[in-house]
Amino acid sequence: MKNNAAAKAGLAGSAGLGSIQVSVHDARSGTPVVHGAILLYPLTDGVDCKDLNLDQWDREKRNGIRPLTRFTDDSGNAVFADLDPISYVVVYDNVIPYLSKGSAAHGYARCAKVHAGCSEMVCFALENNGVAGIRFLNADCQESKCLTGEVGHEAIAKVTFNGDGNRNVQVVAQGRWEPIGDHPHEFSMTVEETGLLVFEGHIRFPRRSAASAVGAAVLAEAGGAGEGDFATLKMSANSKIKNHPPLPISGNVNVAMTRTETEPTADLRLWASIRTSTEAMSFDNYLRFMDQLFCKHDNNPSNGQTSNAASTPYEKLLLKRFLPFTDTDAYRVMKAATEAFVIVNCGVFTGDGAIEGDLADYLNRRDLPLPGPTLYREPVDNGSSNPITMLPYLAIIRRKLPDVAVNQMGTQHDHHVDLCEGFLQEKLSNPCLLELIWSYWHEEGMQVQSMNAITRRFQNVRGPGHPDPLANMEVNPLRPLNNLIWGYIQDEQHRLTVARRNYEYDHHYGLRLEGRAVQNFRPADTRSKFIEGFHHLLRLCTVFYRQDDDTTVKADAFGVLNALKELHLIISQGAHSQFGDLPPTARIEMLMQQWLLARPEFRDFLPTRAMVAYPEPWMDRVDAMKTLQGWTDTSVMHFHNLAVFGEQIVLSIRYGAWSKVFEPTQAFNFARFWRPQVQGYIHAYRAATGVDLSIDAANPVTEATLPSVLLRQRLAQQARIA
Repeated sequence: MKNNAAAKAGLAGSAGLGSIQVSVHDARSGTPVVHGAILLYPLTDGVDCKDLNLDQWDREKRNGIRPLTRFTDDSGNAVFADLDPISYVVVYDNVIPYLSKGSAAHGYARCAKVHAGCSEMVCFALENNGVAGIRFLNADCQESKCLTGEVGHEAIAKVTFNGDGNRNVQVVAQGRWEPIGDHPHEFSMTVEETGLLVFEGHIRFPRRSAASAVGAAVLAEAGGAGEGDFATLKMSANSKIKNHPPLPISGNVNVAMTRTETEPTADLRLWASIRTSTEAMSFDNYLRFMDQLFCKHDNNPSNGQTSNAASTPYEKLLLKRFLPFTDTDAYRVMKAATEAFVIVNCGVFTGDGAIEGDLADYLNRRDLPLPGPTLYREPVDNGSSNPITMLPYLAIIRRKLPDVAVNQMGTQHDHHVDLCEGFLQEKLSNPCLLELIWSYWHEEGMQVQSMNAITRRFQNVRGPGHPDPLANMEVNPLRPLNNLIWGYIQDEQHRLTVARRNYEYDHHYGLRLEGRAVQNFRPADTRSKFIEGFHHLLRLCTVFYRQDDDTTVKADAFGVLNALKELHLIISQGAHSQFGDLPPTARIEMLMQQWLLARPEFRDFLPTRAMVAYPEPWMDRVDAMKTLQGWTDTSVMHFHNLAVFGEQIVLSIRYGAWSKVFEPTQAFNFARFWRPQVQGYIHAYRAATGVDLSIDAANPVTEATLPSVLLRQRLAQQARIA
């Protein structure tokens, strides 16, 4: 374009020379053709324009002649200056799909004679038969019959050409218009606002020189044809856009707000496994298992599967559990069956399997998403020939002790592995999901004391009370259970003592019993901060629930997260000594006590209230004993709820890798997942001790007071009222 600018400075050129000005435009609208290529061929053989027949003129035969080249500017003009006064052939070198009337057959050539000091005008008037139009598609992809569109419609702009004039022609749209796949001259966009919708496009004509030998040589000297070797002609169309007509709505219009959404976390799998495991260890399942194993009264296929799964460990244990007393076979069978039940149903977290059915419904009710494919387990010992996966918390512990070997259980001599130095892989990678706090709360509920009072009366031993409420009660209703109670009494030396359990309660949770049986209590290592931290967590959860129920507020879980991290540290400090052995032993012994108390013979022996709907049949026996002995009048149901809910909550805190968590999402999910258990524990704790953990105001003294102290105070108050 610099040549054109220089030529405009003096169209006539130097003295004795002339010029040619070329104009290329659309014949109908006068729109200029921009960047059109103009070639100028001099007729040096003396041929004049009046003697030239353009139909017979062929630039391909003009060997040795290199034309001058100019490109039209934004006004569609190009200038050749300083030309000798001879005749020239002016060639428009872009594709011409349509021609003006009266133009030469070639359509792209004009002859002009230059006179000295004059400027000749050559005009190429292109008859543009291309037409642009806009149509509209509604939401159902049906074409609108109206010429105007609406907001939300899809606008389709199309450029059409008459005949075959669209060959070798390109159309490029401007703005937000997008081309439509297989339709090179169609474009679309979604209408977003009212007013005038305008479609602007450029029709692009390629160079004709690329198809000729001489022209190709010309382009080669110029560096070859490129993206810029296109002439362009602007084209536009417009249409009015109006608002979408309002949709009439009848009836009531309700607006609802939902709770804050959360992201899935991998530890949801662990919590689901804990919930499933603790439910499998419930007394109802244990009672069905015992009936299926011995009485064959239960035809439920699922219970049959449980019985079959436990049959092998039961048969093995039956050969190992002997007592050095006569007439104890019935008790030996009960003990082996109970141990087999705990072995089979004490859940281990493998991380496999999809969460579906009842667990999926449970998550949906808590407004929690299903966890993704990521498993809540980490590989350790990757450099070894036998890498194993385990919970992230246990993986941290394993990495702290890389020099300690991991031993696998054998198939025949399992007892020999216990003598090896190192970890047992099964206990490290798949720990039993069971907590001693379950036994603590049942003991506080006077279950063990009730069974002890019955066995004393069975041995004809007077109790410590004056008078003994059981002294004048006949044991004749218990005669069908003679062998079971006899074996239970004879095996007392092989069971855990109250003092033994009390020391472990204190070591695990800083909890302890009160009474004559645990006098001179001297613990070596206590979790004195557990009860305060645990109750602080529960109180923060209630604050979170109030915020979470308010759909105008996004609940803050950072307080819950910090309380979880603190409590996880405290609990992990007590995972030593008898941690892996005493809790399942205590569970086995207390399950046997519940099964004995649930027997129909005890209903006849103790004055129970038949019309009270106790969820498990052993509970009314314990409450009847508490009434006879003058113990606490709080129902054992509340202590049972504390045991079940407390176990689930503590398990989720113990085996979660909370020390590595810094984002509140997992704490957010924790609070929602365990909401029934947290609120159930708070209610049961208030019913048992009189302390409400759901109040907003923090009271560290009350929160840190041991439950046994609060129970003793309530018992003293009960005695004063009586």
